[in-house]
Amino acid sequence: MFLPSGSQDEIGQKITNRSKAYEIFKNVTLSRNYKQITTPVVEYATTFTNKYAGMELRNMLKWFNHEGDIEVLRPDWTTAVARAVGNQNNSQSKWAYQGSVFRRDKDGMESRQAGIEIVHMPTFLGESECLLTAAAYLNELNINDYLVELGHIGIFNELIAPLNLTEQQIDQLRNAMHDKRRDDVYQIVANAGRKDIAEELTSLVDAYGTSAMIEEYEEKWQHNQQLLSIIQHLKRLANLLEQLNVEVIVDLGRVKNLPYYDGTMFRGYIKSNGATCFSGGRYNRLYEQFEQNISAVGLAFDVDVLAEHIEEADDRIKVCILASEDTHAFAEKHRNNYPNAIVDIQYQRINLDRFDKVIEVVEENAQLKVVEK
Repeated sequence: MFLPSGSQDEIGQKITNRSKAYEIFKNVTLSRNYKQITTPVVEYATTFTNKYAGMELRNMLKWFNHEGDIEVLRPDWTTAVARAVGNQNNSQSKWAYQGSVFRRDKDGMESRQAGIEIVHMPTFLGESECLLTAAAYLNELNINDYLVELGHIGIFNELIAPLNLTEQQIDQLRNAMHDKRRDDVYQIVANAGRKDIAEELTSLVDAYGTSAMIEEYEEKWQHNQQLLSIIQHLKRLANLLEQLNVEVIVDLGRVKNLPYYDGTMFRGYIKSNGATCFSGGRYNRLYEQFEQNISAVGLAFDVDVLAEHIEEADDRIKVCILASEDTHAFAEKHRNNYPNAIVDIQYQRINLDRFDKVIEVVEENAQLKVVEK
C-alpha cells in the first residue's frame, strides 16, 4: 500500500553484509589493478535497446523526458560501461564497478551488483582474469561452497548455421534449449529438414556435467574445426580453474541469456541452494557500435545473493555506558577507551543483557567517573 510493487525496505544484518561485500570487492579489484568506474543511474533507453545491446524496453523502468526522449533507470552495467569507455584509448583494460540495476523482470526490481569488465586483452587472458578474480573475491568472502559453469554460444551458432531459420524460429529454438525442452528442440529443427542436426542439438540439452565430458566431445567433433576449437578453449579454462581447486562443470547446450553475448559464457553457483552468485561472458560485438573491433569480457556478482551467504563474524564486545543528559558528554569521551568494541550510551537500564559489559557514569566527590555494573 505504501510502496510500489517490487520496492522494499531493508534492515539489519543483510545491509551490513552487503556493505562488507562491496568493501571487499573494492579491495580485491584494486589489488588486481582494476580501475574503478561508475555510470549515471539514468540513461537514454537507446543505449540498451540498439541492435548491438538488444535489450527489451518493456523490462525497463522508463519515462519520457521533457524533450520526448525515453529515459530509463540503468538496467545493465556492461552496456553502460561500454558506452563510457568505448571511445577511450586502450591504456586501461580492467574496470570495476558496483551499484544497482533496475529491471521489471527481476524480483524486487532493484538488484545490487559488483562487476568487472576487461577490454583490449587477449581472449584467454581476459577470460582467465575474469574467472580468477571471481575465485579470489569469493575466497576473501569465505564463500567456498560454489562451482563455476562454462559454456559457449558458438556451439549453438555453429550447429544451426546450415539451417534456413528465421530470426523468430532461432529465438524459439534458443528458448527451447534454455528451458531444456527436448521435444521442442527436436521438432523445430526437424521441421527445417535436418533430423541429424535435430538429434545433435537434442543431445546437447543433456550435455551438462564435469569437465571430463569435454574429452568425449573432442573426439566427437574432431572433424569440425570450429567446434573443436571451442571445446579445446573451454578445456583450457577448466584446467586453469581446477589447478586452483575451483570446481568446474560445463554446459555444452548453453545458450545466451543476454543478447550481446557472443562467445564464452560462465556462471557461479552456490552449491548449497543453487543460487547464481555471478554470471558473465564475452561480448566483443557490443563495441561494434563504437566502430571498434576489440576483445571484451566481463562478469557481475549478485551482491544480494552474496550477502545471504556471508557469515556473521563480528566478535567485538558490546559495551553499554549508562549516563544521563548531564553526563552524556563525559560518557562520549569515555567511549574512546573502547576503540575495538561496539559501544552504546543509554539513559535507562533496559535490555542490558544484550551487552557483554555495562558501566555507569557516577558522580563522586564532585567528580565524574565510571564504575562497572
